[in-house]
Amino acid sequence: MIPTIGLYVAAAMAEIAGCFAFWAWLRLDRSALWLVPGVVALALFAWALTRVQVDFAGRAYAAYGGIYIATSLAWLWLVEGQTPGRLDLLGAGLCIVGAAVILAGARP
Repeated sequence: MIPTIGLYVAAAMAEIAGCFAFWAWLRLDRSALWLVPGVVALALFAWALTRVQVDFAGRAYAAYGGIYIATSLAWLWLVEGQTPGRLDLLGAGLCIVGAAVILAGARP
């Protein structure tokens, strides 16, 4: 079984890739064919997020938000070639801490 953090990162990469396909089509004048892998990536995102071992969907989504933010900055750097700034990294670090607190918090 894939650990929770791995599933969150996989979900984030799939969501970002899927949304970027729409961004490329609408904002970068790429072919509408970009939407095909984009929709597949968004379906993979939803599948990966449902595999996370958390009791409630709301908690899974809340913790995912922190991972998504950090992964988005990695995308910014690795795919779009823009280096995240110091405040970007600070904000992402705070979000990761928040995600960890949510995941480690009390369970029913």
